[in-house]
Amino acid sequence: MVGGLWIAFFLWGMAPGYYTPAIPNILRAKELGSEWLSRAFLAGPVASMISPLIVGALADNRFSAQKVVGCSGIFGAVCLAAAFSVLDRGGNPWTFIILLACGSIVSAPMSSMLASIAMAHLKDGEREFPIVRLGGTLGWMAAGYITSYVIFADASPKAGYAAAITRCACGVFAFFLPDTPPLGRSRSWRTLLGLDAFRLLKERDHLVFFSVTMLLSIPLAAFFMHTPMHLSDLGNKTPTATMTIGQISEIAAMLLMTVVMTRFRVKTVLMVALILSALRYALFGVAGITNSSPWLIGGIALHGLCYTLYFITGQLFLDRRVEPGMRTQAQGLLSLVSNGVGSVIGTLLSVKLYDFTVGAQHGGWSTYWWIQCACIAICVPILAIFYHGIAAPPMQMDAQ
Repeated sequence: MVGGLWIAFFLWGMAPGYYTPAIPNILRAKELGSEWLSRAFLAGPVASMISPLIVGALADNRFSAQKVVGCSGIFGAVCLAAAFSVLDRGGNPWTFIILLACGSIVSAPMSSMLASIAMAHLKDGEREFPIVRLGGTLGWMAAGYITSYVIFADASPKAGYAAAITRCACGVFAFFLPDTPPLGRSRSWRTLLGLDAFRLLKERDHLVFFSVTMLLSIPLAAFFMHTPMHLSDLGNKTPTATMTIGQISEIAAMLLMTVVMTRFRVKTVLMVALILSALRYALFGVAGITNSSPWLIGGIALHGLCYTLYFITGQLFLDRRVEPGMRTQAQGLLSLVSNGVGSVIGTLLSVKLYDFTVGAQHGGWSTYWWIQCACIAICVPILAIFYHGIAAPPMQMDAQ
């Protein structure tokens, strides 16, 4: 059980690990400017605003979750391969963006769906889910090293082809995961469109958590979009592989999640994650001042710890606080506010900020990252003041 889920997460994490950190330098190599970079990075967030919630509702009420993941992976792989083929042949950039967006719309629900499948079948979610989810982290790392040191595709569309093959493999493998039939039985259009998930926002802590998640995701959008470019500007020849350093701390954090979730309040874990997230960009800011890559690499190393402590904690939090028939939709709503709304806003603002600071030399990289750091710092008092918490039932996760 755990082994099969681990492999599914490994393949899922491996696919974007090939091309996401490489896209900025791939587009640079094709002489496509920052406007195309923003459009490429908007494809995923826009998809996360459309499909995860609806697909999650269908999985909760109509279709087995593993079949949905399988179809998403296969069709998403086709779109991904077609997109990078267009880029490789020097085709119309808009065709590349449209195909990339189509692939993202189809594939966006895979993360939340795999999480729901794991939560449904693991005997002890708090202890076993971080280990299973670790597969995604190791898959991302493996893809980064393969991109830089095996296929030498840091600035080549070959990274996209490798991603398409892996995503297809993930889709095929998903059909062999444990059967996860729908638990809901609603036939209303409101439910099938995933709109019932917004009822979760009536509960105070849910509203605060989702709001802070959206605010955090705005500056987070800059990480994969501009960090590889900053690395290149500092003379790093293998930025895709260097970006995987963030997954090293993610591995450590995943292994510690069992201890963390049983000894500390959820609010405490989320607060620490926000503070570390701000510190990460502060280190980036110092790198901009000193033009020294070790500061930038130090911030990258914190990324996995920040991500795990916040988002994996959030997934476990929702699984224990939401009724079974709504859990997939709840994970979809998390994807909507983080990978969707927050990332769309963050991508648009980050491109504008980059053009004003780095592009126009108004403070350069240092100013760019310090502003992003300040945006994350705002989240800390919001969570501290407005998140209250409730007492957890015996033997379950402390939801305070």
